[in-house]
Amino acid sequence: MGVEEELLLVDPESGALRALASAALTAHRQRVGAVAEDSGFGAESGMEEELFRQQVETGTAPCRTAEELGRDLASCRREAAGSAAQAGAALVAVGTPVLPKGDEEQVTAKDRYERIVNEFGEISRQGSVCGMHVHVDVADDDEGVRVIDGLRPWLPVLRAISVNSPYWRGMDTGYASWRSVVWGRWPTAGPSDLFRDPAGYRAASEALVRSGAALDLGMLYFDARMSISYPTVEVRVFDVTTELDDVVLLALLTRALVSTIASASSQGSAPVGEWRLEMLRAAHWRASRDGVAGELLDPRDGDRRPARTVVEALIEYVRPALEETGDVAPVADRLERLLARGTGASRQRAAFERGGLDEVVADLRRRFEASYR
Repeated sequence: MGVEEELLLVDPESGALRALASAALTAHRQRVGAVAEDSGFGAESGMEEELFRQQVETGTAPCRTAEELGRDLASCRREAAGSAAQAGAALVAVGTPVLPKGDEEQVTAKDRYERIVNEFGEISRQGSVCGMHVHVDVADDDEGVRVIDGLRPWLPVLRAISVNSPYWRGMDTGYASWRSVVWGRWPTAGPSDLFRDPAGYRAASEALVRSGAALDLGMLYFDARMSISYPTVEVRVFDVTTELDDVVLLALLTRALVSTIASASSQGSAPVGEWRLEMLRAAHWRASRDGVAGELLDPRDGDRRPARTVVEALIEYVRPALEETGDVAPVADRLERLLARGTGASRQRAAFERGGLDEVVADLRRRFEASYR
């Protein structure tokens, strides 16, 4: 498993967005010796620009254990924060811009990014949101597509655990994950229909590119997709989360889900309910609105139940996979801590009660820096 994190650059004093990604990337290459873009995962190479110059992305190396992943995540964050500091900025792990002030969104100077903005207009111009992507290796395309189909009803539960974006440029949106709403405006984003097999996946992908809804395969923003660059399924439903414990928890649950579904499909078992697409959208809407503070749609039958009950159902579903990798206790411990202190969204709202939006950003900075100390 591996994790990619998109992070926002902010002013160290005011907390406002700063368009300094190019300078941060230059500093990063000088500091760690990386010499080329897209040079791989890991703290020494995995820092890239994103669509806007207010963002950077980092990525871990492939990891096998919770401890290994936690160390690599901390290292990636530490190196990225050091590079951002040399450019005059700080980093925060948050799904959406919190403050209304800051540098205007500036597109990164790449032909592809400029084409995206020209083609997709206001959808792309509001695209400075930050997600987290979890990669899990699969045996081949057949297994990967079976996994993607089987993941569909469980992905809203993972989204609910990750929620970390209640504010949007000075406004409380009423959602726990406003990033999910903004991101869902892209024509290829969100839950996908059943693909059935690799031929179905390729046909759907190629048809979307022909339609113009995506410039290329890299713009297929399905909630779960086959990675273009790696032999993995890439799950993309998460807000970037501030606490490393939460990142590791979500990665372990994702790996366990992939393993569970791959094992079941290899034995001829059907996915848990072949959900209709409109009900998947409803499940994601509920997860984005309330996170784990309200109700979720239970993947087993579609009924509304308390979020904690649904999360417990997820744990039971993947328990054999967690036992196989020794992750029952690491998942249980991290989940209990999350439920006790609250999701990222609830912690942001608590910070707002203490000191308004400026305190929200200050608290995000403190917690991000503490995550790699």
